Amino acid sequence: MPAIQFGFSIPLAAPYAAPNFKTLDYKSIKQAVLTCEEFGYDALWAADHLGYHGIGSSIFECWTLLTALAAVTRRVRLGPLVLCNGYRHPSMIAKMAATLDIVSNGRLDFGIGAGNNKVEHVAYGLPWFDKPSTRIQRMVEGIEVVKRMWTEAKPSFKGKHYEIQEAICEPKPIQKPYPPIWIGGAGEKLTLRATAKYAQGWNHWGGVSVEIFRRKLEALEKHCLDLGRGFNTIEKSLETRVIISEDPLEIRVLAARFAPDASLEELKRSQIIGTPDEVVRRLEEYVSVGAGYFMLWFLDFPSLKGMRLFAERVMPCFK
Repeated sequence: MPAIQFGFSIPLAAPYAAPNFKTLDYKSIKQAVLTCEEFGYDALWAADHLGYHGIGSSIFECWTLLTALAAVTRRVRLGPLVLCNGYRHPSMIAKMAATLDIVSNGRLDFGIGAGNNKVEHVAYGLPWFDKPSTRIQRMVEGIEVVKRMWTEAKPSFKGKHYEIQEAICEPKPIQKPYPPIWIGGAGEKLTLRATAKYAQGWNHWGGVSVEIFRRKLEALEKHCLDLGRGFNTIEKSLETRVIISEDPLEIRVLAARFAPDASLEELKRSQIIGTPDEVVRRLEEYVSVGAGYFMLWFLDFPSLKGMRLFAERVMPCFK
């Protein structure tokens, strides 16, 4: 079995990130990130939301946070999971990403998605929330703009949604030909086809069964065959919440705080929850159908106990 990679999903929103994370605190996030690097996690990933409207969370802007964390880390890769294409013009995204790749010494993974939060678009006066197919078309054009700005001297582009004219992007990213592109989303007809055409990595948000994850991979593979793309050239990832403990009572308490209306058995079918041995077995189920990467939200945060236990007892089984 090839080595499986493990990323840390940065808890950049309180209390949304974890039931015990009551007040947004950069110091706690920074300490968790430094612990990740110490314990051998592969990457840091930050969601791109503006307020989780309807949930009432305080939240950091993801790109600013990633830039700050790039300055205090040395080894772990980092990236947005995923940038909402509708929050920023792609020409600005290209400049921002090139700068972060340089600041981090070539550690950027560039995640992008079409966006799905209408409430945030309306609240912040962002006009680009259209029907799903149009949002995906915008994302595809955005990727074209970004790639051209990363690789061409004086790129121009004229599409249905975006246009640039000799939009110089200097200095260019360290990584050649450009930082790895990750696409997030599960739409089988359009998003997964865009993944097959453009991406080096694909991520599915958690709360999904092994059976559904397998079906999404089958759809992605069909698009790869249709486009002449090697299916194995794309990293396949699952983002999931994690509760891990040696104490069954602690597991039940955390699960009840996270989802008081759901039974522990229900949560275990869609999240990664249990003792270290149980967590290993659950991850193996996803690996068996094609997952090669896991993005982890530890629900005991701001405690770092779960993160450490996972690194000590689970990660060695997959490395």
